[in-house]
Amino acid sequence: MKIYELELQVRDYECDVQGIVNNAIYQSYFEHTRHEFLNSIGCDFIKLSAEGWDPVVVHAEIKYLASLRPRDRFLSTLSLQKVGRIRLLFEQKLTRISDGKVVTEALITSVFKKNGRLSTPDPLEKIVASDNQND
Repeated sequence: MKIYELELQVRDYECDVQGIVNNAIYQSYFEHTRHEFLNSIGCDFIKLSAEGWDPVVVHAEIKYLASLRPRDRFLSTLSLQKVGRIRLLFEQKLTRISDGKVVTEALITSVFKKNGRLSTPDPLEKIVASDNQND
């Protein structure tokens, strides 16, 4: 279930000599979307860090299905589920607005540590709990 959406646009400097977005840039798009999502639910990334929270990506699986080009506008969507006690699975997708084509899909597994111990920040815990009740 999609729980967050962010519209973005490709900047010229994100493209390689082939005129398409460099593969590493897609991870930046996904990360930016996760940070904006966290901020939207009251988990400001900078504040979390100042409070001793360390979000860590432990696994990333990315499928490149098509290419984005300079000035393309696209939607970055995110859904979230808890896997086990402490792992969070972010399902993310980038869709080109002009034609509705899904260009990239990702499964990003992350954990949060506080003072070296695995845990989940309260606002995220509430989001995951409410989503699981809707299943």
